[in-house]
Amino acid sequence: MLQIGRTGAIVAGVFGAAFIGYCIYFDRKRRKAPDFKVKLRERKMSKKQKVDTLGRSRCTRESRDRGRRKQRQQDKANDSIGKLPDLKDVEAVQKFFLEEVQLGEELLARGDSEKGVDHLSNAVSVCGQPQQLLQVLQQTLPHQVFQMLIQRLPAVRQRFLAGLNAQNLVDDDVE
Repeated sequence: MLQIGRTGAIVAGVFGAAFIGYCIYFDRKRRKAPDFKVKLRERKMSKKQKVDTLGRSRCTRESRDRGRRKQRQQDKANDSIGKLPDLKDVEAVQKFFLEEVQLGEELLARGDSEKGVDHLSNAVSVCGQPQQLLQVLQQTLPHQVFQMLIQRLPAVRQRFLAGLNAQNLVDDDVE
């Protein structure tokens, strides 16, 4: 038993030393390459330019894409506040619930508590077990945000009930 431990330690030491030797060899080879310093300077300059352009204006492709993505998310957030799922379709309600919770969390993370609370209140309104969801939200949300949510719930539920009545009227007309 002692022999195996000693042999294993020797083998591990040899492989460790070989690995360190390989790292040193590779690093020297990389640094001695004729274009190493040029590439290093270019990489530093490009990083610096990206930081400068992101800080000053939105002229790089990445920043434009980021701006477009943000705008699409905001548009989606604004659109879904007024849209109701077909409450008879369980999958649509589940999808709506998950999207509203996700959007609410994202908006709260960005600091937009007003819209975030709107989306979370939509999620609570369509939730099958709203009391349990409210308990979870009370534990996870800051106190002020949770109070905003509680204050908005009656108005949102009223809007959902009005939407439900409108859906029922449309369904009655179709039949």
